[in-house]
Amino acid sequence: MEIFEVKDVGAIRQVTINNPRKKNALNRKAYIAIAKLLNDAGKDNKVKCLILTGKGDFFSSGNDLTQDFSDYPNDSIREQPVTIMIEAFIKFSKLLVALVNGPAIGIGTTMLGLCDIVYCSENAYFYTPFTALGLCAEGCSSQTFPIIMGQSIANEMLFLNKKMSAQEAYRVGFVAQIYKHESEIFEKLKGIETLSLSSIMANKKLMRGPLIENLMKVNLAEVGEIGKLFQSDEAIEAMIRFASRKSKL
Repeated sequence: MEIFEVKDVGAIRQVTINNPRKKNALNRKAYIAIAKLLNDAGKDNKVKCLILTGKGDFFSSGNDLTQDFSDYPNDSIREQPVTIMIEAFIKFSKLLVALVNGPAIGIGTTMLGLCDIVYCSENAYFYTPFTALGLCAEGCSSQTFPIIMGQSIANEMLFLNKKMSAQEAYRVGFVAQIYKHESEIFEKLKGIETLSLSSIMANKKLMRGPLIENLMKVNLAEVGEIGKLFQSDEAIEAMIRFASRKSKL
């Protein structure tokens, strides 16, 4: 089974994470695949918008903790699959929309801070249990979260493992709208077909352009810190405990 389903509807490319058996958890192979999907859509003149969503009850339960991390500290930071994926998010020049169909955990939440618009279902929540895992912020969330939701709430998320509801995510501006049915959002977005791609890309350049250099540095710094933390006994024990109860989230 392919981990991603890709469908073009007019000028919109919909990418669906298709791993419901693992609650759409992402492994290192999936990171590289997402990067390629973003880069390919960025080069395709027929695509004005990419929508990222998940199949089943979860948007993404985050990093697949059953994968082998034994070589993580040995890879260069720039060659890490997660580095490559987040760089693709940062550099994506067109409209990037997340349709969060259910809970988003770990990198399933942090990458949303790099999307242009986030919509979520009533059943969604957002959870970044990094300190419970002995890890740290990723996906540029150390920078994007304070900007989007304010310093104190970002700190609750990143330090205290706060589980944010869909309603609170809307209140703090992390999501633009809570929906009952996905059809509401697709109805709203179908107008993209008539919009100017040049205008979309110009707006994106003006809004994201000044931030790109800093976000690239932040990404490398976060991945570097995670690499160090992965080597600690504390993190290994915490991830084993978390993986054993992840199915209950």
